[in-house]
Amino acid sequence: MEETAAPQKGTVTQRAIERITAMIREGELEPGERLPTERDLAARLGISRSSMREAIRALTVLGVVEARHGSGIYVTRLEAGDLLETFGVVADLSRGRSLVELLEVRRVLESTATALAAARITPERLAEVERHLAAMNAADDPEHILAHDLAFHREIAAAAGNETMAAILEGLSSRTFRARVWRGYQEEGAFARTRREHAAIHRALAARDPEAARAAAAAHVGAVEEWLRAQL
Repeated sequence: MEETAAPQKGTVTQRAIERITAMIREGELEPGERLPTERDLAARLGISRSSMREAIRALTVLGVVEARHGSGIYVTRLEAGDLLETFGVVADLSRGRSLVELLEVRRVLESTATALAAARITPERLAEVERHLAAMNAADDPEHILAHDLAFHREIAAAAGNETMAAILEGLSSRTFRARVWRGYQEEGAFARTRREHAAIHRALAARDPEAARAAAAAHVGAVEEWLRAQL
């Protein structure tokens, strides 16, 4: 029988989500494996097909499963970047105090990632960081500056060697979010200071100095955080 009360339906759907994720967690379903049909899963879990459909839809949004046209529903690779994509949505839609909270989280993670990068960065990746820094310093177009700013921090996060941390930072540093903060921040005439902050981060990476890198990154994000607090 189909559920009719919204609260009950939500509870049944949530239970279905938990059961499917448990199957994945316990190895009953492996990354890349095809799920049983919607009908079979619904019968197996003792719920309606409509509730099962909602559960699959929610897991698809979360990046846990994916629909392949004409083939069925499959468990994804379960990589951090796929599972944490929703961080970007949170960053894009946040306002007011929530923006400050996101910057606080980013400051903690960015400083840690930059410290790790100072110890682990390869000469090739360091050259890429330097290339984006030079491009930022040479550009006048805000869009070009923003693109290289994103790439500068993305290379550093990748150099840290922690894919989960890099994925979270990617979400916290979504282009839309950074553009909103960047636009206002630069209107205050702070680009010269931003250039100095990026240069300090690069120097610490080049010196292979984790603590200097941590401090430089924290100061960089902290300056934007301080500016945003003042606006609020």
